[in-house]
Amino acid sequence: MAIKVAGKKPVGAKKIKIVKDTQFDLPKNWEETIHEVLNFLPNEHRRGIEILQLVDFIDDPRLKEAKIETPGDLPGLYHPRSQNKSARMEIAAGALLKPFGNWSERWMAKTGFKSNLAGLIFSLVGQHYYFTMQHSVKKQGLEAKVRKYAETNLKDWSEIQSANSWRGRLFKPLQPMMQKWAKWLNNKAAQKK
Repeated sequence: MAIKVAGKKPVGAKKIKIVKDTQFDLPKNWEETIHEVLNFLPNEHRRGIEILQLVDFIDDPRLKEAKIETPGDLPGLYHPRSQNKSARMEIAAGALLKPFGNWSERWMAKTGFKSNLAGLIFSLVGQHYYFTMQHSVKKQGLEAKVRKYAETNLKDWSEIQSANSWRGRLFKPLQPMMQKWAKWLNNKAAQKK
């Protein structure tokens, strides 16, 4: 019996601990949305991440060294594994919900919270994946790879989400026409530059 299991890694997925350290009121089902987004991704991509922490605003000493002008607008930060600390993700609820904006800004932020949160989680997990698993990616190509990773996962996830909604069924026939318009507008913008 000992010979069969010697050297094998555990197969089960370790759950990421979600810590809420924010004073802002989050939209309903925020925790279920996080679990849903994390479960959408393969286990291998999120292996090694232990904590997803929701904070009011991100305050990190590395931001002062990088001289970021508006640190309150930073929606998320990935903390890679260092020494005895595991990798973790930090998400700023204040940057996603815009609590100090006018009424329309707060309303838009609240209605788009689920998709913005999903895109941010995909981006942070993409950073973790390319830092830890994909060693062949150079630093110059890292940002483009993470952006592509987040875009493809967000597109697939949103298609699954909208498959059974009335809005998804309403706009499904119009989607090819909108994609043609978007392509045409992108070409026009590229020609003007």
